[in-house]
Amino acid sequence: MRVEQILSSKPASNIYHITPEQSIAEAVGELSVKRIGSLVVSSDGGKTLIGILSERDIVRRLGERGPEALQLKVAELMTKEVKTIGSDMTAQDALEIMSAGRFRHLPVVDEGTLSGVISIGDVVSARLEQMEQENSAMTDMISGNAF
Repeated sequence: MRVEQILSSKPASNIYHITPEQSIAEAVGELSVKRIGSLVVSSDGGKTLIGILSERDIVRRLGERGPEALQLKVAELMTKEVKTIGSDMTAQDALEIMSAGRFRHLPVVDEGTLSGVISIGDVVSARLEQMEQENSAMTDMISGNAF
C-alpha cells in the first residue's frame, strides 16, 4: 500500500499547522481542541514545512522548565530537521522511517509541497486492512471462490 492511498483515506485538507511565532500555549490549545499529537509548523498556511511540533516536544520542555515553557515560541521547541516521505512510497517505508526515528507523525512532501501528515496509527490501520484483504483473497482462492 502506498502513502498516497493512506492520505486519500483521511479527511481532506486536514493539515493542521501553526506558525513559528505562536506560543506553546496556543499550540497546546490547538492539539487539545483538534485531538491530535502534532502540528506542522508553517508560515504560509501549511503549504511549506519548516518544522513540526509534537506533544512529546512540549512535554519534554515542560519537564525541564515547568509552566514557563508555555510562554515560549513554537520556533524554540519545534523539530527543525524533519524527516518526510513522498506519497509514492509504501506504508512499509513509512513504518521503517517512523520506527528508526522513534516518532509518530510523518509529513508527506511531494516536489517541495506539503501534501499531508500520516500518523503511526494511520499506517498500522492501513497495513491491517491490507493484510485482511490479502487473507480474504487467499481464503477465497483456497476454497475455490476466487472465480
